[in-house]
Amino acid sequence: MAGLIGIGLSGVLGHQSALNTTGNNITNANTPGYSRQEVQFESSPTRYTSNGSVGTGVDIANIRRLADQYLVDQVRSDTALHSEQETLRKELSRLDDLLGGEDTGLSKTLNNFFAAMQNAAEDPGSLPQRQLVLSEAQSVVNRFQALHEEFIQQRELVKTQQSENVADANTLLNTVAELNLAISESPGVAQGRLPNDLVDQRDEAIRKLSEILQVRVNQAGGGQLNVSLANGQSLVVGADASQLGTRRNADDPTRLEFTLTDGSRTRVIDDQVTGGKLGGLRRFESEGLAPAFDELGRVAIALQESVNHQHQIGMDLEGDLGGLFFSEVNSREKQLARAIASGDNQPPQNSVVGVDITDPSELPAGSWTLLFTEENGRSYELIDQKSGKVVNQGRLPDELPAEITMPGFNVFVESGSFSKGDSFQIQPTRFEASNIDLKVEREEDLAFASPVRAQADSGNSGDAKINQGLMFDVRNPRTNAPLSEFSQRGELTPDLEIYFTSDNEYVIRDPENPGTPLETGTYQPGISNKLFTEDPADSNYRGFQFEISGNPKAGDSFSIGYNTNGTADNRNAELMAALATKNTMNNGSQSFTEGYAGLVEQVGVKTRQAQLDSDSGKTLLDQSVNQREAVSGVNLDEEAGRLIQYQAAYNASARVMGVAQELFDTLLGTFR
Repeated sequence: MAGLIGIGLSGVLGHQSALNTTGNNITNANTPGYSRQEVQFESSPTRYTSNGSVGTGVDIANIRRLADQYLVDQVRSDTALHSEQETLRKELSRLDDLLGGEDTGLSKTLNNFFAAMQNAAEDPGSLPQRQLVLSEAQSVVNRFQALHEEFIQQRELVKTQQSENVADANTLLNTVAELNLAISESPGVAQGRLPNDLVDQRDEAIRKLSEILQVRVNQAGGGQLNVSLANGQSLVVGADASQLGTRRNADDPTRLEFTLTDGSRTRVIDDQVTGGKLGGLRRFESEGLAPAFDELGRVAIALQESVNHQHQIGMDLEGDLGGLFFSEVNSREKQLARAIASGDNQPPQNSVVGVDITDPSELPAGSWTLLFTEENGRSYELIDQKSGKVVNQGRLPDELPAEITMPGFNVFVESGSFSKGDSFQIQPTRFEASNIDLKVEREEDLAFASPVRAQADSGNSGDAKINQGLMFDVRNPRTNAPLSEFSQRGELTPDLEIYFTSDNEYVIRDPENPGTPLETGTYQPGISNKLFTEDPADSNYRGFQFEISGNPKAGDSFSIGYNTNGTADNRNAELMAALATKNTMNNGSQSFTEGYAGLVEQVGVKTRQAQLDSDSGKTLLDQSVNQREAVSGVNLDEEAGRLIQYQAAYNASARVMGVAQELFDTLLGTFR
């Protein structure tokens, strides 16, 4: 009887465990990371008798955790990919909405400014029209600065997210290390029986870690897992976890760099942080935010330089030459701010390095690294940060200053000492959108007129005509020194007369000193003849040019003088308004509005691509999760069927014990 009772008892206890396991599956059906468990039965050791072997019941061989490691790894990998893509999409979408919005973008403000300029050109003496130009110009300045400030806020938000995600990652790394220790110390590990719940918790912690950054997982002894970065740099080894961190980048103080601390050793792991939210944030910094800073600054530089130049060669209502309309692009402060010395440079860190904008139409948007490569601090390389390629290299002269020439800008090394490894961030356009400012304060100071005008002598006998000329400069563009013709306030020095000594020859002279010609020339009938050179290198360069057409006669003359009292002149206003569509960017292929539209388009294309990538990544992740759930997930219908199965087996085993009890009672009754 004892054997029959034991058999029944083993069945009761075994199926009770099966019922408990099934119930645990059901109650954890919605627990993240839970893997379905099942009881594996095996026959108890057989008892051999003279009549043969007799079964002794059932034992529980193992409570198995149903999991496919390949599918677990695939979910982890797809989680890191989708998290990266979704983070990039969210940040790019925010940037796209900012740049493309009618009220938040720049296009509407630029259009309003040039429309006000065109309206003022129709009535150049109207003070209300001039005031409207100043108001719209201030709106342009405000919009540039507001966009730059929004970029800064988004950059700071990215940095906050980076710090928060690093803190979350460290918590998860510590959790994995603690679970590794707990698993290795669990009973049965030596026999290969791992604590299922702890293994599930560890896998879920690593999956959550994959949402933050991409990691690799390797099996270790004692049921432990080692976690590392994608390149193999260890994060968790057994029960020991390293700590991620952030700190201000020495080369670029505006961004954070990632560190990994293992014991007392801290190293920079920027290039190794990929995938997950951190990877998405790093991609947004390099692929979205930095180019937006640079492109917006490039538009600001082109606008300032073009409008300033056109305004400076005009004349205001009070007869003075125009001054700066917007702030000066190449102020000393701006030049020095475009070259940022690395915090890791060797002492004495006394260098003076800056960037001079030479031609906004050729100026590219981007950042470069000026790296000194020899101990003597004279050899250098200029490296494009986007491509990583060396775009300029050479050796500084023994005596400074020196210049490194690039398309659209020069890097000048004014003074200081340098060591091998010293570097500077060269950012010609990065901060310009925040530095733009309006310099014209009064309506009367707007230079809408041209400072020179020409007229034919009333006694001319020929039918030749002279146009109203074209202004180039009031300063020599090679030396930036004022041209002598405009050295005296409110007058042309000297006034000029074009006098025809014959039908096809003329002299250019000072009316007050007609006996000494300043220039002589030959006139060609039938075409428009240009007067004065347009080459700044020519010694006779005057900063303007006129054209005569028709058939002059000997004795005919034309005078060129200062445009005194030219308050109704709108020639310069028309030229300033025409800058709206003039191709002044990208080597003469784009206008300001087209340049900004190009930035909006670039961000829009990246945003749409990020959306497609995120959708694809979500599809892959869903497939991986579904495949894992097919193996490890809890099917409530299946578990309900097992409950019935195990309950019936439990009842039957209990009945076996009941039969044994009845037999025992019958046997006892025979001896009464």
